[in-house]
Amino acid sequence: MGLLKNIFTWWHGPGLGTRIMTSRHGQEVGRDAEGNIYYRRGKAGAADERRWVIYNGGTPEATRIPPEWHLWMHKTVALPPSEAPITPRVWERPWTPNATGTSAAYLPSGSLDAGGKRARATGDYTAWTPDQD
Repeated sequence: MGLLKNIFTWWHGPGLGTRIMTSRHGQEVGRDAEGNIYYRRGKAGAADERRWVIYNGGTPEATRIPPEWHLWMHKTVALPPSEAPITPRVWERPWTPNATGTSAAYLPSGSLDAGGKRARATGDYTAWTPDQD
């Protein structure tokens, strides 16, 4: 079942076509801390250069690409972070993938999923009612 899953679906990992193209034409450029592998095809910086990522397990989700690799994937910078590392600013928080829909998702204190109770209204709110003539 694993082979058929890889041939006919893309949401379980790279498909057969991506695997073949990567093995024949892909030049590995680098890896990030999550284990994602980044590739290019063609001359670096050329107009026809292709860039792609093979995700390390899990769901192929674009938010799993760190910001420095995102810049390279979208051709905002010419050199990948493996060749020209980008130093983070002192005010930047460490990057984390989007956790929406997972058990690690942020749940505010008033959320029903968090099991909390919402604070009562303070009395500065009056509900709108239509004019009744």
